[in-house]
Amino acid sequence: MEIIDKQTLWRGNFLKTSLIRYKDPNGNIRQWECVERCKTDGVVAIIPITKDKGLLFVRQFRPVVGNYVIEFPAGLISPDESPLDTARRELIEETGYTSDNIKFLVEGPISSGMSNEIIKFYIARDVYKADQKTLIQHPPDQSEFIEVIKIPMSNVFKQLDRLREKGDLIDIKIYGLISLANY
Repeated sequence: MEIIDKQTLWRGNFLKTSLIRYKDPNGNIRQWECVERCKTDGVVAIIPITKDKGLLFVRQFRPVVGNYVIEFPAGLISPDESPLDTARRELIEETGYTSDNIKFLVEGPISSGMSNEIIKFYIARDVYKADQKTLIQHPPDQSEFIEVIKIPMSNVFKQLDRLREKGDLIDIKIYGLISLANY
């Protein structure tokens, strides 16, 4: 397999669509459409675990799916920021919590058939409420309206089922990440 060229079809503020031309193993030239991020070095998500073994989730309206989605805190990596610093900042901005114990967990493509986006997952253990000075330094994003939900790890799947039954969508990635965090 060999990429021959890539052409931008449309570009917005944070996304662009591209047409990729590539050669398959039989020598045939094929085309593939994809979506790519602009102005970022990727995405991070954080699995926040409290000292009493609670998991923190965010619930926010996602216009793309027209519904509220239960997710782990996440955000775009700024070009002038490390992924770890982004994880720390996003945890504070989206939940009001912080941690002195944030570690890289795993990374991979989100939707490899549609996007080149790679997400890096971090685990934040023993999260605690950030102090006022930290909250002022990292205020919530004005375009995000986030509800923080704490669920005990002991019955997390049952509670997620209840939220789904009430109509929320559950980010499918969190099921595997909870298991990985326990591992």
